[in-house]
Amino acid sequence: MSLTLPELAGALIGLGLGWLDYRILSGVVEGKLRKLDRSSPEEQPAFERKIRLMRAVFFVMTVGAFPVVGYLLGQTIAGQ
Repeated sequence: MSLTLPELAGALIGLGLGWLDYRILSGVVEGKLRKLDRSSPEEQPAFERKIRLMRAVFFVMTVGAFPVVGYLLGQTIAGQ
C-alpha cells in the first residue's frame, strides 16, 4: 500500500481539522460542565476524572476519525 499525494494531503488536512475541532469542542464542553458543577469537595476528584475521560474520548473521536475521512476524501478526489 503506497500513499499518493492526494491521500496524504487529505489525511494531513483531516488531522489538522480534527485537532482544531478537538480543541474547540473539548474547551466548550468542559467550560459548560465546570459552570454547571455543583459537586462537593469530596466529589471533586471523581468530577475531574470524568472530565479527563471526556477529553480522551473527544480526542480519539476527532483526531482519530478526521484523518481517515480526509484520506478517503483524497482517495476519492484522486479517482482511485
